[in-house]
Amino acid sequence: MHHACNPLMAFMGLGTVELLVVGGVVLLLFGSRLPKVMRSLGQGIVEFKRGVQGIEDDTHVSSSRNADHADHAAGNG
Repeated sequence: MHHACNPLMAFMGLGTVELLVVGGVVLLLFGSRLPKVMRSLGQGIVEFKRGVQGIEDDTHVSSSRNADHADHAAGNG
């Protein structure tokens, strides 16, 4: 019988119990610093998304400039 593949469960072959144990260890290690660590992680993700969006915007602008230049060079502009 094949079970549905849950991405959380498929993470390195860990089951629910193992993930709870790892979560408990992380909680013990970071304890009072956990909110600060999670805030920093969230800010890092936001900055990463902004950077990716900026790269996508630059790509769209340069590709539209290249298309405009090609049209102008071909006498269509």
